[in-house]
Amino acid sequence: MRRKFRYGFGERELFVRINDKVGDIFETVIKDLAYDGKAVGDIEGKIVFLNGGLPGERVKAKIVRKKRQYSIGKVLEILEKSEDRSETTCPHFDNCGGCTWQDLKYDKQLHFKRKQAVDCIERIGLLKDVEVAEVIGVEDPYYYRNKMEFSFNTVDGDEKFRLGLHKRGRFDEIFDIHECLLQSPGSNEMVCWFRDYVRDNGLPVYDVFEHTGFVRFLMIREGKNTDQVMLNIITADGDIPDVEKLVESAVDRFPQITTIVQNINDQKSNVAKGERENILYGPGYIEETILGYTFRIYANSFFQTNSVQAGILYSKAIELLKPSQDDRLLDLYCGAGTIGICASGQVGGIVGIESEPSSVQAARENAELNGIDNAVFHAGKAEKIFREEPEIISGVNCAIVDPPRAGFHPKALKKLIELDLGRVVYVSCNPATFSRDAAKLVEAGYRLEKVVPVDMFPHTMHIEVIAGFTK
Repeated sequence: MRRKFRYGFGERELFVRINDKVGDIFETVIKDLAYDGKAVGDIEGKIVFLNGGLPGERVKAKIVRKKRQYSIGKVLEILEKSEDRSETTCPHFDNCGGCTWQDLKYDKQLHFKRKQAVDCIERIGLLKDVEVAEVIGVEDPYYYRNKMEFSFNTVDGDEKFRLGLHKRGRFDEIFDIHECLLQSPGSNEMVCWFRDYVRDNGLPVYDVFEHTGFVRFLMIREGKNTDQVMLNIITADGDIPDVEKLVESAVDRFPQITTIVQNINDQKSNVAKGERENILYGPGYIEETILGYTFRIYANSFFQTNSVQAGILYSKAIELLKPSQDDRLLDLYCGAGTIGICASGQVGGIVGIESEPSSVQAARENAELNGIDNAVFHAGKAEKIFREEPEIISGVNCAIVDPPRAGFHPKALKKLIELDLGRVVYVSCNPATFSRDAAKLVEAGYRLEKVVPVDMFPHTMHIEVIAGFTK
């Protein structure tokens, strides 16, 4: 059947099928990029989310899953390419689930990231006429990550195991990585060296299905402004065989390594974080500098993975706060205290709250390291501290909040609103949950002054937003 569709890219004639059974082959024009980075096409008006393709491109695809409201398809061939398509330079692009937008020109990446923020604010938050600035992009969209995690997995055949990243769309398949363009060349060499070391020395690799073996992950953290490097080896329970040999080999090969730690995760959950930690070499942490302040980063510390953009993010957050020496700032979901410490010279005092005890300890160390004497940090869930220890937040008159991707706990947001603070700056890595929370703040009488998107993760669909609320 021949149908005409208008997508905002001109009128196109397409041959499509009325049915969209699993296995059906069809053609469509990509009309948008969805919030999760998938391309959006359709069959006779029914939305189809696709694993590839850029807006304006005509593609041939196959239905792989059918839902009531939409279907999911796989691109088989790009029939007409967009002028916005960019040649990918990563050798693993077709396999990797990381840089899904690397084939889109960088200026267009920023365009669609801003569009995602606007769409979330208008469709989820139901907020209209909000000022959303242009996205603050990066000068160099490569080699920006200061932290990468690499997974081990066993395979059949002569390879026996792989060390790398997850294949696109697969939690259970790992491919060997030899060069990732998001981490430094030195880190790439470390991954290849460690893979060879494990193979040459017969270290048993963990099997995620049988829950046997020993070596589970390799994490590399770098101080982009200090050149310090941490190797974090995540294993099952037990000591690393010939650990002195491992340390000596690593440091001889890579003298830039300043610390090596072992995290022990003996649970079935496949996460690169341990319940216990052994320091094998060096102090057990690295340091990074942001806006002139020095921060200690431990193996399991939360720290923004783009050091350059982190400085811009924090500067914009403080700018939207419009701080003064009369302010007592609530730094909510404060992590290792980075934003609060960066604002410490412009406010009278800081109260930080964070649920992760190790992060609170790091925040206290960071304050001492930088000679900050007007900041206190407390461990606990925000909603519990608000309810049971209200004296902790006595006297605060403004806040910077940086919740996890899930956004605010409803009880914490309710209490924040009850504090009736004059200014709230919201930092979010998830425009959808931000928009949900923003709607509640506006409903409570706050004005959403401005939203500033910051690109922390070039070549991915992710975007960070900072928003200023006032009463």
